[in-house]
Amino acid sequence: MILTFHEGSCIRAIAGDTTLVFGPVSKSSKNFKPTNFGADVAFISLNNADMNGVEEAGRGDKQPFAILGPGEYEVKGITVAGFAAQSSYGKEERINTVYTVDFDGLSVMYLGALSTMELPKEVLEMDAPDILIVPIGGEGTLSPSDAQKLAVKLEAKIVIPVLYTDKSLKTFLKEAGSEDVKPTDKLTLKSKDVVGKENEVVVLSA
Repeated sequence: MILTFHEGSCIRAIAGDTTLVFGPVSKSSKNFKPTNFGADVAFISLNNADMNGVEEAGRGDKQPFAILGPGEYEVKGITVAGFAAQSSYGKEERINTVYTVDFDGLSVMYLGALSTMELPKEVLEMDAPDILIVPIGGEGTLSPSDAQKLAVKLEAKIVIPVLYTDKSLKTFLKEAGSEDVKPTDKLTLKSKDVVGKENEVVVLSA
């Protein structure tokens, strides 16, 4: 699996000829550049222009299969579960869907624009995610400190922060004891690569 970051909370995951996108940015967003690549499946955690750009993840007549909220899904051999949580992103209380995805032999947990450490018990009872994608910017999402505490609680192997500013990223890395971590433009992982890892922070640059 190859992971790349595209501003805001937008993460692209590629394995073989399948592309997933989490939180694609809409062209209506005033904060981030719209997503500009095609995907097979789009995961929308929150109905906000910063992260609901399904159409921007399409190419020509090909539009992604859109997963828009809680439930169980199976698409292109990928197993997905979505769980309702809370967000106050954009100063508006809304349902934020937390997704767990089994893809390319790895488990990915995408927290979207989560604003609280309160997660459904089904999520807390799951096996530790191989990859945790967590918002750390405050402003209606988790603070850097709470994001770090939640990553530890979930026992994530790899932690990828999104929705960060320079300030919040610096704070998060300090909280995680990872001040020496440098941003990278992509992360390539196989299932064997996460064995034995615990809360290893990877910063993806846009």
